[in-house]
Amino acid sequence: MLVLILSVVVLLAIGGCGCVFWAARGDAPRWARGVAKATLLGSELTRSASGKSRTQSGQDISSSSDS
Repeated sequence: MLVLILSVVVLLAIGGCGCVFWAARGDAPRWARGVAKATLLGSELTRSASGKSRTQSGQDISSSSDS
């Protein structure tokens, strides 16, 4: 069951990336541009959520102690 759910998630992610590529070319229909916009929004939300969790746990990658 878990494999089925993960497979669906991976297929949706691949489809979303395909729509982003298609929309970037400029000849995509309106529904593909909408899927691309939703995919990019989801990636930004995921990126910001993972950045907050890293900062809150004290594992911020951007801060280095080279001195």
